[in-house]
Amino acid sequence: MRLDSVRLSHYRNYESLELSFSEKTNVLIGENAQGKTNLLEAIYVLALAKSHRTTHDKELIQWDAETARVEGRIHKRRGSHSQEIVISSRGKKARLNHLEQRRLSDYVGALNIVLFAPEDLHIVKGSPQIRRRFLDMEIGQVSPVYLHELSQYLKVLKQRNALLKQLSIKGGDETFLDVLTEQMITLAVKIVQRRHHFIAQLEKWARPIHEGISRGQEKLVLIYRSDTFSNDLLDVEGMTASYTQKFGKMKTNEIRRGVTLFGPHRDDFEMEVNGRNVQTYGSQGQQRTAALSLKLAEIELIHEEVGEYPLLLLDDVLSELDDHRQTHLLDTMQQKVQTILTTTSVDGIAHETIKQAKLFHVKQGAVILEETSYKEIVGEKTDE
Repeated sequence: MRLDSVRLSHYRNYESLELSFSEKTNVLIGENAQGKTNLLEAIYVLALAKSHRTTHDKELIQWDAETARVEGRIHKRRGSHSQEIVISSRGKKARLNHLEQRRLSDYVGALNIVLFAPEDLHIVKGSPQIRRRFLDMEIGQVSPVYLHELSQYLKVLKQRNALLKQLSIKGGDETFLDVLTEQMITLAVKIVQRRHHFIAQLEKWARPIHEGISRGQEKLVLIYRSDTFSNDLLDVEGMTASYTQKFGKMKTNEIRRGVTLFGPHRDDFEMEVNGRNVQTYGSQGQQRTAALSLKLAEIELIHEEVGEYPLLLLDDVLSELDDHRQTHLLDTMQQKVQTILTTTSVDGIAHETIKQAKLFHVKQGAVILEETSYKEIVGEKTDE
C-alpha cells in the first residue's frame, strides 16, 4: 500500500499544494513552524477522517477560507483509488473514488497508516484516555464494524448520562434507564472483546520487537484493565453477567452522582517490562523502547489483518531516538513500508534509507525545493 500523491487546498498554512511521493522513503526537511507537521497531519486526516492534534476541525481550515480539502491517490495490490476529505463549519464529507460515504466507518481503513510522533511517548506514560484513544483509532483501521459499535456505544452513553443527571435532580421512573443499561452492556461486550483481541495481537508482534531493541534484556507484556471482570472471563455470557451484576450494584450510586461510573469508556491497558509497570516504574529509555515497539508492532499487525503494509508517518522522531533505536526504526522502513518523515536536518543520519530517500524542503507552507540529493544536503563529495 502506498500514497502516490496528495493535494491540499486551504489546509492550515497551505493555500495550495500538490506532491508526488516515492514508494519508499520521503523526507520533509525544514525549520520548525514551517508546515512539515501540518502536511503529515493532512495525510493522517485523509486516512482517518480526524486529526491527531486537535478535536476542533475548524482549526484545520486556513484563516479566512470556508473549507479545507485533502485529496490523495492510493495504490494497493488490487489497484488504485482516490480519497478525499472536505472540512467545513458544517462538518466533514468523505469520498472514495468521488463517491460520498454516508458513514465515516465505511471510509476509514481504505488507507492504513501508522503515525509515530514524540507525543506518542504519552501512550506509555500518559493518561488512560490517551491509551483508549490509541486503541480506538488503531482498531478502527482494521475493523470498520468496531467504529460503528463504538459510535453506538458513545451515543447510548451520552443518553444514559443525561438521564442519570435528570434522575439525580428530579427523580422519576427508572424503566428507560434499565433499557439504556441493557443496550450499553450489549455494545460494551463487543467493544471489549475486540480490544482484547487487538491487545493480544499487538503483544504477539511487540514482544519480540521489544526484546530485539533491548538486546534480549527485557520482556514486554500488554494487559487490558477493566474493573468489571478479569481477563480470563471473556466469553459473551460471562462478560454480560459481570456487567449486569455491577450495573445493578452501582445503580443507586450512579443516579446519586448523575454519571455512568464504569464501562469501556473508563478502561485502560497496561505495559509491563520484566514484570514491572513501565508507565510507573520504567526509565525514560524503557518507556521510549515500549513506545517504539508498539508502533513497529502496529505495522506488522495491520499487514497481518489487511494483507498489505501501511503507510508510516514519522514526525520528528529520529532526533528523539538514540542510534540503536533509530537503526531499528530505519531498518524497518528500508525493508517494508513507504515512509514520510519530517526532520529539521539529515545531518548525522548516515543510514542507507535516508541516503536513498526523496527529499523535500518545506518553508512557510510551500515546498520550495524537491528531490535534492542526500549528498547535496550533507555536503558529501560525489564521485567524478
